[in-house]
Amino acid sequence: MADQPLRRRSGGRAGRIATRKAPVVAHQRPVSPGLPGGRYQPLTESQMQQVYDTAIELLEDIGMGSPVPEFVEVVTEAGGSVDEHGRLRYPKGVVEGGIQAAAKEWIWHGFDDDRSITVGGDGVHFGTAGAAVLMHDHLTNTFRHSTARDVYDCARLVDQLDNIHFFVRTVVARDLDDPRALDLNTAYASMVGTTKPIGTSWFERPHVHEAVEMFDMALGGEGEFRRRPFVVANNTFVVPPLRFAEESTDCMVAQVETGMPINLLSAGQAGATSPAALAGSLAQALAECLAALTAVNLMSPGHPCVMGLWPFVSDLRTGAMSGGSGEEGVLNAAAAQVVNWLGLPSGVAAGMADSKSPDNQAGYEKGLNVALAGHAGANLVYESAGMLGSLLACSLEALVIDNDMLGAINRTVRGIEVSEESLSAAVIKSVVHGDGHFLGSAQTLELMQTEYLYPEIGDRDTPDDWIDAGGRRAAQVAHEYALDVLDRHHPDHLPAPVDQAIRDRWNIVVPRRPSA
Repeated sequence: MADQPLRRRSGGRAGRIATRKAPVVAHQRPVSPGLPGGRYQPLTESQMQQVYDTAIELLEDIGMGSPVPEFVEVVTEAGGSVDEHGRLRYPKGVVEGGIQAAAKEWIWHGFDDDRSITVGGDGVHFGTAGAAVLMHDHLTNTFRHSTARDVYDCARLVDQLDNIHFFVRTVVARDLDDPRALDLNTAYASMVGTTKPIGTSWFERPHVHEAVEMFDMALGGEGEFRRRPFVVANNTFVVPPLRFAEESTDCMVAQVETGMPINLLSAGQAGATSPAALAGSLAQALAECLAALTAVNLMSPGHPCVMGLWPFVSDLRTGAMSGGSGEEGVLNAAAAQVVNWLGLPSGVAAGMADSKSPDNQAGYEKGLNVALAGHAGANLVYESAGMLGSLLACSLEALVIDNDMLGAINRTVRGIEVSEESLSAAVIKSVVHGDGHFLGSAQTLELMQTEYLYPEIGDRDTPDDWIDAGGRRAAQVAHEYALDVLDRHHPDHLPAPVDQAIRDRWNIVVPRRPSA
């Protein structure tokens, strides 16, 4: 060592902090939307075939109750039939024709097209969803009714959370009693709150057409939304078991007519509205989603859809939904796996904590469920941020904390790249004969932001440093972070004259700014 020149340790703690804080170009970030998943496979090939065969059998032998006339027309013209009970039956060949015609990949546009995502293949994306009726209040640890302003605030917050890739409305605007006002204000609040891809739902068919008129105005003219659809309809089209929800399927027809992508959402609850046996619950959900997919593609071949198998589970001691259980985790992972096996875009719900606050229980429930869904390759993981109380409540603080969680989970989905360079033999040799540590090596500095992801609000200080800094828990830090974002971040992607034209056309109650 004596004949080697003295070296000054490069970097040090201050240098590493400066490097970490420096902005990283998008393609070099350690995680990104659409990383490939699919390594976790709870079902074997033969088990997936059994689930599929059972779903086909259900559609052939039992069919779907309460079909709307448009579905009856296209399915019967293709070879289906309506039985003596008024149930619409689907022959296997008709269903497989629908699968063949279905879009396998499509673009879910953002209002800002740089934030668009590709749905399908093996890409995994995390986002919100829900129809929570309550907001959790951090300061009092209580709940209040959700409002249209909450829809807007959640969208604005998500707009600033990098690891949440899409925003589907999180809460119901309970301050609006009229269904039309509710539908249009929810669509508006979601649209102006973020430039990420968005989604919402509708109560009535005419409201879909009015919302698309609004989206056309926002994009610059008639027909623009059809060319660049940035909104996906979350359509819970089924009343399980195996019966169409007539109002929702009526809205689905309008969504096909307007070119709006659709999340075909089946949400049976095992032990209540679907079999307690997890495999049976999965088969029923697959049958229901295939029924809608087939009808939609008979009406409009290649219409962009998500196979939204959201099989929920119950705590069989009480019958209550259990959104954070291990059973929920493995069932959603299996749902993603079987839909991907069919070559169709998949969407599941994971992150629906049963905990009533963003605490340790919420953390393990969310982490388990979202990680399994991501590793199973779900194209869209809905409900992955913000939800509490088995989908009854949303929390701003949970959105912020879950953004950190989603980043970490996405990093595990990315996995480890193995190459001659990454195996680092030459670097190890250099360090062994040099400083004896890797802290200041060129590789360490180079990889600080491309190989490693750092939490936004998660604490990694020592206990003493944490106490010296105030000893704040994650929910406290997240609360302050959320308030700061909502105070300063007011997206302005909708030009003021367009916004005013929309307000003149409809009764919009959501203020664009706190002073409005």
